[in-house]
Amino acid sequence: MKKIRLAVAGVGNCASSLIQGIEYYKDRSAEDCVGLMHYDICGYRPGDIDVVAAFDIDARKVGHDISEAIFAKPNCTKIFYPHVPYKGVEVRMGPVLDGVAPHMVDYPEESTFVVADQPPCDVRKELEDSGAEILINYMPVGSERATRFYAQAALDAGVAFINCMPVFIASDREWATKFQERGIPVVGDDIKSQIGATIVHRTLAKLFMDRGCRLDRTYQLNVGGNTDFLNMLSRDRLRSKKISKTEAVQSVLDAPLDPENIHIGPCDYIPWQKDNKVCFLRMEGRIFGDVPINLELRLSVEDSPNSAGCTIDAIRVCKLAIERGIGGPLLEISSYTMKHPPVQYPDEVAKELVERFIAESKNVIEAKV
Repeated sequence: MKKIRLAVAGVGNCASSLIQGIEYYKDRSAEDCVGLMHYDICGYRPGDIDVVAAFDIDARKVGHDISEAIFAKPNCTKIFYPHVPYKGVEVRMGPVLDGVAPHMVDYPEESTFVVADQPPCDVRKELEDSGAEILINYMPVGSERATRFYAQAALDAGVAFINCMPVFIASDREWATKFQERGIPVVGDDIKSQIGATIVHRTLAKLFMDRGCRLDRTYQLNVGGNTDFLNMLSRDRLRSKKISKTEAVQSVLDAPLDPENIHIGPCDYIPWQKDNKVCFLRMEGRIFGDVPINLELRLSVEDSPNSAGCTIDAIRVCKLAIERGIGGPLLEISSYTMKHPPVQYPDEVAKELVERFIAESKNVIEAKV
């Protein structure tokens, strides 16, 4: 079976969980693959993903093999597969641009970024020389310029782009057109978690609606201790993140709530929580006879493995699109795995559309054989 040649922009906690997972599932059978939404996608299993290039700006990662870099500070996610083998893939220096929030210099080195004293590499050339087919973007929240830089580098190198961050690329008409015209797949924007705050909030909001309950107001507050939460202490970096998460919930309602009745977004940074994210969710509504109903939920989850459960499918479906010559935004897998896709389908519809895309791809591949 052919490999899926992946490049990674941002070797943080999410990249660490993804790469650990690739190795973790290599020797697992279909009966022993807890945590996967799909064990096999048209012959592609998690172990068929091969990381061939990586970019970061941290001195503790740049110049090191990616098998070492994923465990370097400030990464703090759970280590569930510590024996990732040497890959022979050196992490290259990327451009800093707006990837580091100014306030982060006030925090200990073990919790924040330490910018390497090196000039940035030629990202396009690295992508081309590595033979990468897909570039996945893990820039910090608020990195508008950095995300657009890597999106353009993917276009210039003819590489598919998966945007896991809340900067609008796949869901932006101008960027979507660029990928469409080049015949290059793009998936985005802002990765969901398998069982995270957004998917739970969406499901409960739809339950209220489907059962005739009027949702009057709701909030979702999230706290955590990884670099993402530290980065988001700068509120001016949160605009697109709040839009992404709020629209993901509003989209399942018959009519959106007024802005004063819905609040969704990060709340605070608690260092000792590390990569554990805690969500506090409240929903207030009315049932039969206008009688009030209140729902409160607390969700605690390791943030980065939770996102990798969706990313592992987005990568493999993106590979199918490459093989089929499909360019532009991939609507099905974007809606299934992203908070702010170009088209926001209900979750059960998105799942059906992805299954149909996989089935169609299988027929196309078998016909070629």
